[in-house]
Amino acid sequence: MDFPSKLVEKAVNEISSLPGIGKKTALRLALHILKEPEIRAEGLSSAIVDLRKNIKYCTNCHSISDHDTCGICDSTRRDESIVCVVEGTKDVLVVENTNQYFGKYHVLGGIISPIDGIGPSELNIQSLIRRVETGEVKEIILALSPTMEGDTTAFYLTKKLKTFDVKVSSIARGIPIGGELEYADEVTLGRSILTRTEYSAG
Repeated sequence: MDFPSKLVEKAVNEISSLPGIGKKTALRLALHILKEPEIRAEGLSSAIVDLRKNIKYCTNCHSISDHDTCGICDSTRRDESIVCVVEGTKDVLVVENTNQYFGKYHVLGGIISPIDGIGPSELNIQSLIRRVETGEVKEIILALSPTMEGDTTAFYLTKKLKTFDVKVSSIARGIPIGGELEYADEVTLGRSILTRTEYSAG
């Protein structure tokens, strides 16, 4: 693709490096920004820089937050005895959109994937164990994508939690095998949480 300007080319290259955005879409976005008032472009760039520099990760559940602890962990209206374990913050948002879950969360920051060089030590597993050790947690819900990596992670966590007096359950398989949690519709995911079953590590 030939560009009329090196500045446009640079902008397109940066925008197209984002997931799900190709060169043509990036060009449309770059040209749209050019047509907008300069203050809009400044607001966009300022918001991105502010996001990258100032976002925090909750010291308790590891979800993204504006403060050291997130609003869900700080809430006294949430059930502290139930912790929903998810891969990433996007999954917290998906589960919250179901309006069917009222416990707390724990974000692993990924799933076990040897092919990608991700082992248990790269994930927020030890902090989950420490939360269980307090005795306040009575149930762990494994809300991981039903993929081979998700199942491997669920199996590992179940083995690690076996020595504790805590129920380990898994969301019902209303989510298609091999699917990603973030793409499940809210109704299906909500029903999967409500009809969760005790997880068996075999």
